[in-house]
Amino acid sequence: MTSALFVVSEEGYWGEECIEPLTTLDDAGLDITVATPTGGKPVVDERSVDPANVGEDTAEHVRAVDDTDPRLNDPAQITEVDAADYDAVVFPGGHGTEWDINQDRHARGLLRDAVETGEKKALVVCHAVGLLAFTRDSDGEFLAAGRDVTGFPNAWEEGIVDDRDLMPDGRKLPYWVEDEVKAAGANWDAELDADTSVTVDGDLVTARGPGSSAAAARTLLGELGIEAPAE
Repeated sequence: MTSALFVVSEEGYWGEECIEPLTTLDDAGLDITVATPTGGKPVVDERSVDPANVGEDTAEHVRAVDDTDPRLNDPAQITEVDAADYDAVVFPGGHGTEWDINQDRHARGLLRDAVETGEKKALVVCHAVGLLAFTRDSDGEFLAAGRDVTGFPNAWEEGIVDDRDLMPDGRKLPYWVEDEVKAAGANWDAELDADTSVTVDGDLVTARGPGSSAAAARTLLGELGIEAPAE
């Protein structure tokens, strides 16, 4: 059975960016494991389950899966999993990834091992694309260097943080994803004029944000040679 590992933030994952790929891959028959940095339950960003932000249907769906999915409620600890055991590794986004996933050397190792083997796939979504700014390949070079990627753009970040880079909840955003990933040598294009943005470069799939989550999941299935479930 084809398998996927989801590496999810305990500091605030964006609901749709995790739940949409998770349920899509589930419906396609993949065996899914969830891991977090400490092995604690991943925490959903409350803004991503606010009906005023995402609509009633999305908010209810994300809440229901977050509350009841056994994999989300009893995740593995990130040091207990190995990319070699999975066909794909998925990194859902959310601002919270900037405080844990993107700074975690074991998460970096999972991304490197998935992309470097030539036999695995990685999907990295939204703010989790910031992981590329800190991940180096086995030769010590930035994994992102020369790769075509998309991710959460500066143009959108400007509408969220204030002029001191403070989030609505008062946390200080440590960096902007676009700036750091470009500095690591990536060819960045968030395709701001497009409704969705999903980029494939070799075994690496990146997605811009919540609205690209469904397309990203279906793209990953295509890269794995699996027919996506009917929409």
